[in-house]
Amino acid sequence: MLRWSVHLEGGPRRVNHAAVAVGHKVYSFGGYCSGEDYETLRQIDVHVFNTVSLRWMKLPPVRTGGHERVCEVPYMRYGHTAVLLDDIIYLWGGRNDTEGACNVLYAFDVNTHRWFTPKISGTVPGARDGHSACVLRKSMYIFGGYEQLADCFSNDIHKLDTTTMVWTLINARGTPARWRDFHSATIIGTKMFVFGGRADRFGPFHSNNEIYCNKIKVFDTETNCWLSTPSTQPLPEGRRSHSAFSYNGELYIFGGYNARLDRHFNDLWKFNPEAFSWKKVEPKGKGPCPRRRQCCCMVGDRIILFGGTSPCPEQGMGDEFNLMDHSDLYILDFSKYPCHYPPDTQVTMYHPSIFSHLAQLNKISVNLCNKCYSTSTLLTALLHFSPSKPGLGPALGYHMGLLPSHRQPNIAMSCQQWGSR
Repeated sequence: MLRWSVHLEGGPRRVNHAAVAVGHKVYSFGGYCSGEDYETLRQIDVHVFNTVSLRWMKLPPVRTGGHERVCEVPYMRYGHTAVLLDDIIYLWGGRNDTEGACNVLYAFDVNTHRWFTPKISGTVPGARDGHSACVLRKSMYIFGGYEQLADCFSNDIHKLDTTTMVWTLINARGTPARWRDFHSATIIGTKMFVFGGRADRFGPFHSNNEIYCNKIKVFDTETNCWLSTPSTQPLPEGRRSHSAFSYNGELYIFGGYNARLDRHFNDLWKFNPEAFSWKKVEPKGKGPCPRRRQCCCMVGDRIILFGGTSPCPEQGMGDEFNLMDHSDLYILDFSKYPCHYPPDTQVTMYHPSIFSHLAQLNKISVNLCNKCYSTSTLLTALLHFSPSKPGLGPALGYHMGLLPSHRQPNIAMSCQQWGSR
């Protein structure tokens, strides 16, 4: 049963960041937040989300001058990409308002939390942001983006073989995808599926005649050929700065923004590559508000989605202006037998650090069986729930940070008992 199962507030407030799932943790790199200092050049920050304890942690800044030199640690940026290969996260591209775009390849060791710059060769892609990066076997594929030197959209494909650390500009055959940025590219099998993005009606150069692609383009990595694709209905609205991921051989997209429609999205669509057809999906539970520039990562059968930006609800001047940046996180659960929460239960939580201030407890709401309860009503129930429904109290207490982690194994059993009652 597909459902939004968790809503957590109080994480890092980030827009246009990049994130990677490593085991049960999600590593988030950089991004942008309105009001922060981006005139001063500083090293990129790294936040880690633990999907078991539902807690955020910020890694300490790297001390340069010892093992790491300043040039080996990426500066703060947005519009970059990050992918995982073995135990190394490769960060590439993005831009900073002071330094501009970047094409240096950075590597982050998830075991030591140390940065380094691998020695590379070949045809290095030009500095850009808003590109996509995806992984097949031991290679990273870079597509599109907005190139700084040429000052235009791109539709080239570069491949980095991480076994040799050689960059290759792929001489692709067939009709290529249109020049674009802030699209998505997702590997399913040996094919790369490109969706959405911002393009220009007249070509690669930005003439303020923006169009938003809503058709899938498919690149075959074995033949290096763009494939012809059939037309299909219905189609999602064209958009940029959305999220995309694959699950069980199907492609999903969420959210995004279309400037021509002046609209942010929070819809979820599923694409079947075999039937080449789209279907709108309606998960249970309350999901994120319309947004763009968020991150999402798959951990097991769950999607971890966090951050992004949305129009302020109290403002009425259109979606493009008066934006607010998010510090929230949502979990979309694909599991057929979710055991974290009882059926018809939606939990809204705030970061555990908030619990040091009792007054903040009123900011927690629990929707239980379609009824809303305040924390003052449920505070006792969290730890001492009715014997007829033993699972809810420990489950909520653990995930809200009120119970020690050693109680977690009992939570699954209790919730399964709840579901059978």
